[in-house]
Amino acid sequence: MTSKLLAVLFPALISIPAFSQQRSADTIYMDGMVLTGAHLHPDDPASTPGQVTALAISGGKLVAIGNDVEVLQWKGPNTRVMDLHGAFVMPGFNDAHVHMADAGQQKLSIDLDAVPSLAAMLQVVEKYAATRTAGSWLRGGGWDHTLWPGKQLPTRQALDRVTGGRPCFLWRTDGHMAVANTAALAAAGITAETADPKGAKIDRDAKGEPTGILRETAATNLVLTKIPPPSSEERHKALDVAIVDVLSHGVTSVQDFSEWEDFLVLESMERSGTLKIRFSEWLDFTLPLATLESRRASHPANDPLLHLGMLKGFMDGSLGSRTAAMVEPYADDPGNSGIPRFDQTKLNQMSSERAAAGFQLGFHAIGDRANGIALDALGTSEQVAVAPDTSRSGKPGSDPASSMVVAPSPSTPYAPRFRIEHAQVLLPGDFARFATEHVIASMQPSHLLTDMNWASARLGPKRSAYAYAWKSFLDQGVTLAFGTDYPVESINPFRGLYSAVTRKNEAGTKTFHPEQALTLNQALYAYTQASAYADFAERVRGRLEPGYFADFIVLDRDITAVMPRDLLGTRVLKTVVNGEVVFDATNTGPGR
Repeated sequence: MTSKLLAVLFPALISIPAFSQQRSADTIYMDGMVLTGAHLHPDDPASTPGQVTALAISGGKLVAIGNDVEVLQWKGPNTRVMDLHGAFVMPGFNDAHVHMADAGQQKLSIDLDAVPSLAAMLQVVEKYAATRTAGSWLRGGGWDHTLWPGKQLPTRQALDRVTGGRPCFLWRTDGHMAVANTAALAAAGITAETADPKGAKIDRDAKGEPTGILRETAATNLVLTKIPPPSSEERHKALDVAIVDVLSHGVTSVQDFSEWEDFLVLESMERSGTLKIRFSEWLDFTLPLATLESRRASHPANDPLLHLGMLKGFMDGSLGSRTAAMVEPYADDPGNSGIPRFDQTKLNQMSSERAAAGFQLGFHAIGDRANGIALDALGTSEQVAVAPDTSRSGKPGSDPASSMVVAPSPSTPYAPRFRIEHAQVLLPGDFARFATEHVIASMQPSHLLTDMNWASARLGPKRSAYAYAWKSFLDQGVTLAFGTDYPVESINPFRGLYSAVTRKNEAGTKTFHPEQALTLNQALYAYTQASAYADFAERVRGRLEPGYFADFIVLDRDITAVMPRDLLGTRVLKTVVNGEVVFDATNTGPGR
């Protein structure tokens, strides 16, 4: 492309004013096809062009964008100039919902992701068990019985045949159900006489004996509390494995729910300079308020690489485990309406208390009943919500180049940005409630790729019309933020984009309510800028403009110009965070 044509297409360089006579960038990327993120939303008032060819970076932030000739004005004697050779570049994905520690631990233990049958699952378990010492615990997860012929749940007796007497505990892919073998149940003291814990269920056979299936936290915790926790070294290794996976798929920041001990490991990684991805770490909503406040005070709120985010609470379970709380029973299980996890009065009280202390609230809610419970609590809490105190680390201003945006400018009222995670099935009138209560719908479009195999049978035709209803949220003016729920689904954001724009399975043979499909621009916005907004970081993440972090990815194709099916094959060539190349497909892992 000639410089004259570039000047016509991009007549003005957009940059941060230089504070010295000689402007100099650390790195310049040129000759690219750069999607800035501007105008993905139809109401975007920015003067920024939607596409440029070059970026200039200094101190981990973008200082200029525009055409090659103009951006090269930032070239100094020590500036590295990188030729993109026409490659497609876009903002890094902000995954609004992940479980990083679980993902890494699953990869390092018994990884049952996508095993095609119970027999295949048992083969994997048996092979792993043979490498472990007698008496040691066998852990893992990722199995999904809905993918198996017959869809029959595993049992303790089946595991007993391949575990050699070692206690074994294996999560279902959704994290809301697990199977334990006889030795693990014995270690937990679970027998035919053990009552179902409140908000949970122990499956039993015709004789009343436990089958090994445990549904929801209060039941799974009976076993989990008997398993030795991972060491700091094991946690570090698991997080390393997950981070490499995430970066290789073009995700530059994650909003994560792992354990407090994992956050402490992340802090140590940040101190050593080895943390190469942005983390917003969630805290457990049910912890005492004093504990939450103490933990929040332990780390700077405006740390742009690692900070503590919202409080996460669980209203119900999952559709796959039939523990999502529904107003009416499941169509394929008429005696079951799921398991609600909270009493409304108690939830309202706890929510208001935490909102008044300046915490962002986010509630896992799958079923229509659970979403109603969550909306009631968040609506009540919005009336008392206050902005968090960031004075201990310096209150961020309204400058777009400020480190984080965790408080309003003086002219803007505080919005608590409460969230509902998943929001999979709603009553028809509750879409408008999201809007009136100013609640963000934090959803995972890749869930539909798995769930459409059985969602209609679970829900029936009437409820299915209001399930995974992304467009209905946007039609009501609700902020829609996207993620993956990794490792429940692959971290790969291109699967999510494909699901969002097609509502088809990956084979292209089945469609689920196509009227709820989004445009690619809408899906990209939800996966970048809206997810950054959900984390109070929309002024520094999700776009490629001066003042924003230099977090972007280089792809093997222009995803705005391919057929939807070709989204699935998209490969990430480079991932850049804070101006540093942290993944390069020509290497085997993170690199320069």
